[in-house]
Amino acid sequence: MIRITPLLAIDEREIELQFIRASGPGGQNVNKVSTAVQLRFNAARSPSLPEAVRERLMKLAGSRLTNEGEVLIEAKRFRTQERNRQDAIARLVALICRAAEKPKLRIETKPTQASKRRRLESKKQRGEIKRGRGKIED
Repeated sequence: MIRITPLLAIDEREIELQFIRASGPGGQNVNKVSTAVQLRFNAARSPSLPEAVRERLMKLAGSRLTNEGEVLIEAKRFRTQERNRQDAIARLVALICRAAEKPKLRIETKPTQASKRRRLESKKQRGEIKRGRGKIED
């Protein structure tokens, strides 16, 4: 089990890891060894996630979300498979942690009379400055 929050954990069997060759510099090593990790987590069908967390996760995932509802994370920062695997899992945990936080409800407020008056006064002053830049007529 991978612990996300004290109340939320996902089973390791829900995560699919695939090792691929990393792109970029690395000499002969980059052409021979599959050190990059591609992590797949099916968020749409995961029994571990509550419905609210699932919806927020799918919104937060953005371009990392496939059409089938899978979160796809590629990790290729490090030169070893193990460090890239840990990095991919840590990034998934961080993403699910962000989705687990309930967004703060916004309380709509109205501007005060004084703030409206100050705004209009500053607009009038700015208009006067601009009017003063015009051509002078005789």
